[in-house]
Amino acid sequence: MKKLFQRVTGLALAALFTAFTSIAALAQDRLYEDRLGAGDVIRVQVYQSPDLSQETRILETGFISYPLIGATKVAGLTIPEAEAVIAKALKAGGFIQQPQVTIAQLQIRRKTVTVLGAVGRPGLYPLDNINTNLSSILAAAGGIAQGGSDTVILAGKRDGKPVRQEIDVAATYLDDKLANDVVLSPGDTIYVHRAPSFYVYGEAGKPGPYRLERNMTVMQALVTAGGPTQRGTERNLRLNRRSPDGSVKESRPELTDLVQPDDVIFVRESLF
Repeated sequence: MKKLFQRVTGLALAALFTAFTSIAALAQDRLYEDRLGAGDVIRVQVYQSPDLSQETRILETGFISYPLIGATKVAGLTIPEAEAVIAKALKAGGFIQQPQVTIAQLQIRRKTVTVLGAVGRPGLYPLDNINTNLSSILAAAGGIAQGGSDTVILAGKRDGKPVRQEIDVAATYLDDKLANDVVLSPGDTIYVHRAPSFYVYGEAGKPGPYRLERNMTVMQALVTAGGPTQRGTERNLRLNRRSPDGSVKESRPELTDLVQPDDVIFVRESLF
């Protein structure tokens, strides 16, 4: 019975070790360092073909220029995948019948994103794996600072083409728009602008600029500015709003109207 127990225990431990090893290997495959990227310096060698040995830097486009086969994209591939791509091209071109290609990484450019603007700690932050989300990097940067906007600007490259995207971070959780929590790529820049403002002047208790909150109405804006003074009135307010063409239009807003960025609200003096 004791031997049977020891045998079962040993088998269980072996199974756990195998499972742990498999999980660790899978996690390791998700690391950016396991995949070639722009800026990395690699050495490519072909067995018994010393004239094809070459050290080269991967371009920002993800390609390298290699003898006989020309431009070849290797960024984003693991080393075995890149070796297979080059070997296949050499064989398909009729240059070598059974090419044995080996690649070694000589220099690895650290993969980072840049966070700028109204955050706790602006700077460069590493991307440790291929599934790093916007929320994770913002948290590492100390979160959006007081006075920062809920909407951030993401700029970078995808497939060698520049991209720019405005992302409503608050809507990710308030409106369940989880797709807003995008996966970042090396070289991305995240910019957090100041929060949009509105302005109140005239017979208001505390005239001045104020942060525009989500779905804020004219009434809420007026309350934020201290409401009308004893000489003021909430009737016949005036609102100045800039149009897309740059012109400013004046209107008489309702108290339930939504305030837009850079609106200017004028509280008139009561006639009585």
